[in-house]
Amino acid sequence: MINSVSNKQVRRAVQLAGKAKARREEGLFVAEGLRMCRECAPDQVEILYVTEEFASGEENRRWLSSYRYETVSEAVMKAMADTKTPQGVLGLVRQPVWSLSDILGRERPMILVLETIQDPGNLGTLLRAGEGAGITGLVMNRETADIFNPKVIRSTMGSLLRVPFVYVDDLKAACRKMQDMGIRLFAAHLKAVHNYEQADYTGSTGFLIGNEANGLSREITALADSLIKIPMAGRVESLNAAIAASVLMFEAARQRRACGEENA
Repeated sequence: MINSVSNKQVRRAVQLAGKAKARREEGLFVAEGLRMCRECAPDQVEILYVTEEFASGEENRRWLSSYRYETVSEAVMKAMADTKTPQGVLGLVRQPVWSLSDILGRERPMILVLETIQDPGNLGTLLRAGEGAGITGLVMNRETADIFNPKVIRSTMGSLLRVPFVYVDDLKAACRKMQDMGIRLFAAHLKAVHNYEQADYTGSTGFLIGNEANGLSREITALADSLIKIPMAGRVESLNAAIAASVLMFEAARQRRACGEENA
């Protein structure tokens, strides 16, 4: 059992949880809690750290038998965990790797394109809502928050392991490549003339979502095939980026279901 917070394994886990650079260099991220760890297949997990109490449960013991794991004290688990009340299990997990081609090569894609989304909670919500709406991939610029940040991991509830995503060095070039492949790009924008429900998302579609404070840059906005807006009642001017994107993605999902039913 590991009892010391100065143990090199403990220091490594703390480093991975706290620093994006360490995560990039090692190609790992920290998964915390039973639900998230159970989403990870044994071949994805480098090692699990568990408390004695967690390992003593019969069901937990059966599950742990497929993984390499190390027992740690309650104090060490608390030092390693990012949450205030750890569940007694934490894993170092290999980062999934996809390419832009993996995402663009899907049949009738619905892609979420993010420009400089900086709040980890928003990013996690976007990915989780995207999976629920049926997106086929997530494309982000390098200025977007680290998707392996512990707060993002918790917000995705496992979607991180199932939805392809990629960071690109040149978001404009990626958008042009999408258009060359027949993907229509829709930008959520306050200056749009058409409401979002007036557009057709049943074909290959990409939604452009901008920074929480500043929205989309002029350069990315100019690439959009269509500007759309979500009409607001009352004195509200706009929605949170994650909520706005969710409205658009689920409208696309609704249209695609309706289209499928009509063609059935």
